[in-house]
Order: sequence, then structure tokens, then C-alpha cells
Amino acid sequence: MQTTHTAADVSAGSVARVRDRVAALRQRIKWNKVTPYLLVLPAIVFELLVHVIPMLVGVWMSFIKLTQFYITNWLQAPWMGLRNFQVALDFSKPLGAQLVRSFGITLAFAVLTVGFAFIIGTTASIVLQKFFRGRGAIRTLFLVPYALPAYAGIITWKFMLQRDNGMVNEILVNNLHLFDQAPFWLIGNNAFVSLVVVSVWHQWPFAFLMTMAGMQAIPEDLYQAAAIDGASVWQQIRYITFGLMRPINSVLLLLLFLWTFREFNTPFVLFGAAPPESANLLVTNIYNSSFIQWNFGLGAAMSVLLMFFLILVAALWALWNRRVRANV
Repeated sequence: MQTTHTAADVSAGSVARVRDRVAALRQRIKWNKVTPYLLVLPAIVFELLVHVIPMLVGVWMSFIKLTQFYITNWLQAPWMGLRNFQVALDFSKPLGAQLVRSFGITLAFAVLTVGFAFIIGTTASIVLQKFFRGRGAIRTLFLVPYALPAYAGIITWKFMLQRDNGMVNEILVNNLHLFDQAPFWLIGNNAFVSLVVVSVWHQWPFAFLMTMAGMQAIPEDLYQAAAIDGASVWQQIRYITFGLMRPINSVLLLLLFLWTFREFNTPFVLFGAAPPESANLLVTNIYNSSFIQWNFGLGAAMSVLLMFFLILVAALWALWNRRVRANV
């Protein structure tokens, strides 16, 4: 009789343990469903605080007359509606004409910078694909302009581009004798050339890094098979390297264009708040309207227009990329 009672107790204890395990398993399953959202929550919060909320505030600023008279109390700023956009897009007035000129200069600056940065970066990646002694050191050296703090690099270029004691004129005029007189590189039309050169110097290592990483994923057997079939080096680069690198290159060009079109550090450090007319980019124009003329509403309207243009560029790239993938 005692043995039977003990077996019943054991059976009841086993059932209780199973019930506890099932409850713990259910609780664990619930946490497994919640855990991914909890992990993503900090990123969402910081994204809202850093990007989304400031963007919405900027859009709201573009619809009010936020000048120096209302900067201490934004809620008292008069409602402007679309008049800030009308002022910015009135090309018959000096402000609208200046906006069009700065847009054209920025577009030319972005196209030249992205083009040269991509060509230099891709060429360096192709050259450094083959192993040779010292390749790692050269790769590290090529990444220095991208790793160097932007302000430090641009300030160094500013000293180098000085007319009287700059290293650029010392080499071009005194050593190579390419000019009879030392040119001004930070004023006049040469300011645009200096702006492109400094921006290319800072951007091309990123293109080099991206293309180098993509090329390392291409199997070496493809090049060996192409060489056996009689393909030249140029044909291997054209059909194998660029063919397989097309998705990476398209994303790279888009990123470089978006970053370069809204570049502010390079022109501001090189020329200050009042750049030469040839180097007056759109972001510098927005800065002057906002922080020099104290018309934050108009500057916000220009920023919204810039944002819409970049969104349009990204949308057109997405449509083009979808068509390319559909035709492959």
C-alpha cells in the first residue's frame, strides 16, 4: 500500500514538472517573439531623434516666416504657406537666379567629383588585384585620405593651395614651370577646380574600398578560363570585372552622388561662408540664407527642395535598376 502511494506521488510530481516546463516554454516563446522588437527599438528611437524628427521640423520651418525676429519663439512666426518656395523658385528675381546658378554649379561639381573618384578608385582596385610584395602597404596608404578627419585634410589642402607660399604653386611654377605666374587657386574660376580636386582626393578611397571588396569576390578561375580562350586583359576587365561588378558599381555611384551633391565641409572649410561665385554650391547658398541672412524659413524651403531632388534621383535610380534586372 505504501509503495502504491509513493508511485502516485512520483507520478503527480512528474506531471507537475512537465506542467512547469510547458509554462516556462510558453513564456520563452513569448519572449522570443518580443525580443527582436526590443533589439530594434533603440535604433528606431535614435533614428527618430536624429533624422525623422529634425526632418519634420525642417519641413514645418519651410512653411513659416522664421527670421531673426521670431528665432526666440518659433510659435509666433507667421504662417507663410508656399511663399518661401515661391521666393526660392522665382527665377526672375536675384535670389531665384542665384539658386539656379548654385544648382548648376553643384550638379557639375557632383558629376565631375563622382566621375573622377570612381575612375581613380576602380583603376587602383584593378591594379592592386594581383599579388605583389608591398600590396598591403599600398592599400593602406590609399585609404589614408578617407580615414583622415575631413577638416584636417581640407585645411591642409587650403594651406597647399595658397598663392604665395603654397606647395601646389611651388611645384607647378618653380619646379615644373607650367605657369609664368603663380595662379590664385582659392578665388575666381580656379576655385571650382580646387573644390573638385579636394573633393576627389577625399572621395576616391571610398570608391577604391568598395570596388576592391567587390573584385575580391570574383573567382580567379573566370580570368584564367578567359585567358585560355584568348581574351585580352582589357576584354577580361570589360566583360568579367565590370560585368560582375555592375550591381556594386551602380550602388556606389548613387551613394557618391548623393553624398557629393550635399557636400558642405569641403567648400565651407576652403572658402568660408562667402565662397567665390564659381564655387558657390547649393548647400552653401542654403547656409547663407539661413545663418547669414537669418531667414531660416527660406533656407528650410531650399533644403526641402534639395531633399525632393535627391529623392527623385534615388527613385529614378531604383526604376533604372529594376529595368536592368528585369532584362538580365
